[in-house]
Amino acid sequence: MASAPTAFTVATAPEPHRVRTRQIIKAHPEVKQLMTRNPTTFLIGLGCVVAQVAIAYFLRGQAWYWTIPAAYLVGAFFSHTLFVVIHEAAHNLVFRKLWQNVATGILANFPSIFPTAISFKNFHIKHHVFQGVHELDADLPDWYEAKLINNYSIGKAIWLFFFPVFQLIRTIRCREIATVDKYVFANIAAQIAFDVAIVYFFGWTALLYLFLSFWFSVGLHPLGARWIQEHYLTLSDSQETYSYYGRLNGINLNVGFHNEHHDMPSIPWNNLPKLKTVAPEFYEPLLAHTSYTKLFFMFLFDQEISLYSRITRKERGTATLKDQSVPDKELLSA
Repeated sequence: MASAPTAFTVATAPEPHRVRTRQIIKAHPEVKQLMTRNPTTFLIGLGCVVAQVAIAYFLRGQAWYWTIPAAYLVGAFFSHTLFVVIHEAAHNLVFRKLWQNVATGILANFPSIFPTAISFKNFHIKHHVFQGVHELDADLPDWYEAKLINNYSIGKAIWLFFFPVFQLIRTIRCREIATVDKYVFANIAAQIAFDVAIVYFFGWTALLYLFLSFWFSVGLHPLGARWIQEHYLTLSDSQETYSYYGRLNGINLNVGFHNEHHDMPSIPWNNLPKLKTVAPEFYEPLLAHTSYTKLFFMFLFDQEISLYSRITRKERGTATLKDQSVPDKELLSA
């Protein structure tokens, strides 16, 4: 790219994933075998919750500043993995029954302090359906974000540090998909009970550790490069989604296989590498990242990348707000 963009790239074509979904299913109908549930995800989430609570317990009597390196170097990884567990539950890829996936998401949410699992589900599904549509895709930066931060390194670092705040503010513009239901209330009630229990039994230092683990896991940390990896135009002016094929996929449940996930959202994390193996002709030609750390510094210091480095579209297409983003299942069923 010759210079940093000063406006979002507006596409007239529909988002690329549903087109590729049709092509893959036509060429490889055997991918149906990869569309399963993975209850092991629940056990992984439970293990990460126990680990975070245990670390919080051991830090309860330490000086508060020890929570910073502990959270940055250890807790952020557990917290990010839990975010992926929440993501899997949002797509109902852990268990067959809805309430079981909801419970998995609420459980995995506990060490993150804020009750976001169910709200995330409601907004994230529409990100799949309406990718790049400003008023429906909460993954897309707001206009003011891009104008405020532009391509300045300090600004991008501040933006990453406060990423959870920016992400929360974005949801305000997505009024059409904001949902408050019994599951959201259950998430809030359970989270408050957990937070109160942590403070009561372990103290405020333990809660601070959990908070910082969450904050670093989605912000100014190499793991925060995931948000840049997924849809920012870092390697091309036209490729809208990028996968990451690196070592951290082993820790973070193949979260880097993002093209594969968008193409086949009914395939759980453990089978995404198998999808790439089954249909290599669709994925090997695509550009991809191999290092979060490299991308992290590339985003911060490359003046040709700004928050405007995203593709947007004005047309919603034929999808409706009730679309639950299972085009792969629907095509195979048809």
